[in-house]
Amino acid sequence: MEQQFRAFRVHQDEQGFRAALEKVSLSDLPDAEVTIRVHYSGVNYKDGLASIPDGKIVRKYPFIPGIDLAGEVAESRDVRFQPGDMVLCTGYGLGVTHEGGFAEVARVPGDWLVPLPQGLTAQEAMAIGTAGFTAALSVQRLLDNGLTREDGPVLVAGATGGVGSMAVAILGKLGFEVVAVTGKTGVREKLLSFGASDVISREEASSGAKGALGKERWAAIVDPVGGPMTADLLKAVKYGGSVALSGLTAGGNVETTVYPFILRGVNLLGIDSVSCPTPLRLQLWQRLAGEWKPERALNEGINVYSPEQLPQTLETILAGRAVGRQVIVFKD
Repeated sequence: MEQQFRAFRVHQDEQGFRAALEKVSLSDLPDAEVTIRVHYSGVNYKDGLASIPDGKIVRKYPFIPGIDLAGEVAESRDVRFQPGDMVLCTGYGLGVTHEGGFAEVARVPGDWLVPLPQGLTAQEAMAIGTAGFTAALSVQRLLDNGLTREDGPVLVAGATGGVGSMAVAILGKLGFEVVAVTGKTGVREKLLSFGASDVISREEASSGAKGALGKERWAAIVDPVGGPMTADLLKAVKYGGSVALSGLTAGGNVETTVYPFILRGVNLLGIDSVSCPTPLRLQLWQRLAGEWKPERALNEGINVYSPEQLPQTLETILAGRAVGRQVIVFKD
């Protein structure tokens, strides 16, 4: 196997902070059971944070970010995986504490890997990636808490982002009335094509939020945004409804009251895709390859870039200008 390969690496040393595509060696990778030739990697907001000096994601330097990867097993000390197997990896410590997927080669523990499900290509798996998996986990938790199509509209915040766009597509495919929320202009038709029934602004979503409670509007909410808007949205959830909260792009603090919870029985569901148990992880990836496959978002919401375009792609995500999912292709 080739001893050197390209990787996008970040540095923080006496020369300051820098991030660039460079040549690295196999010896730079951590010791783990499975070595993978990376074909594709999805780009996420967390990756954007890893690419800046004050992102508070990377704890050691130099480091290869990238919390998603899909590719072909090159070498394996794990009997479950053989050279030539197609696999994907999301979550765990990948791209955070463990050298990540923004490289032509990666080495990870076998326990982190998911065999590429039949029904998904490697590119589609990375177009879904952590964002789509988080969306699927959000939908699953809402269903587990009793959500049905007859309950009424489901609101999806941050609908043009990775989690939001995938949630719109999954819920739309399952037959739910989906109301997409976005602060962007000119994206209404795209969100409708993903599966949304309606598209509203952030201001419309937060209207009537003054006071402890507002009008009951939403059967459930998928919220990858967090921050002040979460507090406003909680006030409009119908009796017994749920909010699946998975992100903090608008901030980590939510100032709310107890009233939605004690007067309407609202459920606030924390969504953690990083340490999701393996049985549920495998189950959800099978659904994403089958009955939950978000074809509309995969067909219309995917942007594919070369490794050389990673800096601009990360900048776009951090600036909130990205629509849909961004995928980096490493395979020639």
